[in-house]
Amino acid sequence: MKHGSQDRDFACFVISVAARLLEVHPQTLRYYERAGLLRPSRSKGNIRLYSPADIERARQIKRLIDDLGVNLAGVEVILRLTHRLREAELELEELKGRRRVTDQQPARG
Repeated sequence: MKHGSQDRDFACFVISVAARLLEVHPQTLRYYERAGLLRPSRSKGNIRLYSPADIERARQIKRLIDDLGVNLAGVEVILRLTHRLREAELELEELKGRRRVTDQQPARG
């Protein structure tokens, strides 16, 4: 885990608090989990623990379903493509950074 993402990934909300934050019934979060869209961590007592990143993902799922009328299969595709796009953007930024370094090096000859 990267240091910068530690706070964002730390599981700290039980399902009742997560549901209240999202203004949904806890059963809705269980439904998202059964559909494979959400994967909260579990305590040693098998209690679901939601991180801020989980809450944000659930918020995105809820928005896609409620506001845009996307079905679960569509939500899964959108989330997967969004993840791939973020990865591609990071890779592009890394390549641009390497290119800048290469362009700044004196020419050999």
